[in-house]
Amino acid sequence: MKLSQFRFKLPDEQIALYPPHRVFNNEDGTVERIYQRDRCRLMVVHRKSQAIDLWQKDAKGNDTTEPIVFRDIVNYFHEGDTFIFNDTKVFPARLFGTKEKTDAQIEVFLLRELNEELRLWDVLVEPARKIRIGNKLFFDGEGPMVAEVIDNTTSRGRTLRFLYDCPHDEFKRELFSLGTAPLPRYIVERRPADADDTENFQTIFAANEGAVTAPSTGLHFSRELLKIMEIRGLNKAFITLHCSLGAFDAIEVEDLTKHKMNSEQMIIGHEACKIVNQSKLDGNKVCVVGASTARATESAVGTDGLLKEYDGWTNRFIFPPYEFGLADAMVVNFYHPESTMMMSTAAFAGYDLCIKAYELALKNDFKFGCYGDAMLILDD
Repeated sequence: MKLSQFRFKLPDEQIALYPPHRVFNNEDGTVERIYQRDRCRLMVVHRKSQAIDLWQKDAKGNDTTEPIVFRDIVNYFHEGDTFIFNDTKVFPARLFGTKEKTDAQIEVFLLRELNEELRLWDVLVEPARKIRIGNKLFFDGEGPMVAEVIDNTTSRGRTLRFLYDCPHDEFKRELFSLGTAPLPRYIVERRPADADDTENFQTIFAANEGAVTAPSTGLHFSRELLKIMEIRGLNKAFITLHCSLGAFDAIEVEDLTKHKMNSEQMIIGHEACKIVNQSKLDGNKVCVVGASTARATESAVGTDGLLKEYDGWTNRFIFPPYEFGLADAMVVNFYHPESTMMMSTAAFAGYDLCIKAYELALKNDFKFGCYGDAMLILDD
């Protein structure tokens, strides 16, 4: 397929800057938001019938004027069906420091720790043209946090050595206390991250630290919704894929077969395989939650259609035409034009049906991005 086949105009007003919420204006003039993770809109796409549902049905099966909301997802599954979640945990990766001598403000985006003992980190810096080997950056915190640039890795990439003499655990706590939630660029260009984002940009089941962006579809699941799923006998399986910025890298080739994804670390353990495979063997549905989860499970599914244990890295790039080996259903967000996540959606739904769904989303004011609305794709 071609990159241009995933190009469309996304109006700014349809990019979600906050999760679903209610707004209250306080007497002192401040605005308070009450967030409701599971109250975004949900579009339901049926692969075989090619039907697309946006509205709740009445007793006669006719559309009402009430939209389907995310919490309604449980109505499309039965006892014994299994959801696979990505339990990676986002760390506060975006920091702001000042450059020595000039006091220029520099954004430092932490990617991964390279050496624990030497305090070496792989980072991105902005504006990169101002940062050279040998420069020092100073960060405001409880202690004197200083970093020295010791290498250029890419046009924006640098290796930093943090000069902070203390036990590693204390260093990490201090470093992360300086950071903010690593919201995508399309949000922070429109508003700064705030204290609420620390909680909102993290799934409620996050467990294993290592992601620099959230597995965004998982953000829609609230504690109440997970409890409803448990009561209805729906299974939950947790795998880990540490989401990197690779999914947001611009694709620079028209021929998608020539695009190379960055590798991401993933772990699929025995317990997840046991839950998922039993569900498959019993003839129940398996639903992957998000493009990152789909990438992980497709990297570990066997030719027998069962999930295998895995501890390593994956650079799997899923785009149509592609035959999924494991999932019977998939829930995803509405993604930006020309994004790899949109391509994964099209691979599961089928390109034509995916484009039709996106056109309906644009027409009906669905919200796009990590805090936006969601799409459930069913194999019926």
